[in-house]
Amino acid sequence: MASPQTIRPHADGGLRRLLSGPAAEWIGLAARLGLAVVWGWAGLAKISDPAEAAQAVRAYEILPESLVKPVGYGLPFLELALALLLLIGLGTRLVAAVSALLLLTFIAGIASAWARGISIDCGCFGGGGTVDASKTEYFREILRDTGFLLLALWLVFRPRTKFSVDSWLAA
Repeated sequence: MASPQTIRPHADGGLRRLLSGPAAEWIGLAARLGLAVVWGWAGLAKISDPAEAAQAVRAYEILPESLVKPVGYGLPFLELALALLLLIGLGTRLVAAVSALLLLTFIAGIASAWARGISIDCGCFGGGGTVDASKTEYFREILRDTGFLLLALWLVFRPRTKFSVDSWLAA
């Protein structure tokens, strides 16, 4: 007599096949390109005015003044490097892990400003700095960055994607 396990189909069987089969590489491509667009947009928005990017960092009131300029001026270059590496699919797992850490840092910074009652624009895509309390959008910014974090985590655990340098090097 067959055991009950061999008779009952797995409820997640279709989902498991989707997440581990060829479709996973297409999902990974979408995640990789989506994050590349986000990092590219953020980096390009900040790189044209590094002083404004530094002001956005300063507004969080977290870092000592000696680190505000290096972080504000350096962040756009990091974001653009992440965008380029994700776009071509080189070092996808590592780049996704760095992306996840950066996104966690952004989420923590936004949550910290919100908890401390500081009214700022996050400066995520340019701008930034002090704003009127009615202009803050902390909840939406945290949700948005959490969505980006999920894309990064997908790539940490499933770095193999279509049309990536990584897959060509592995072949």
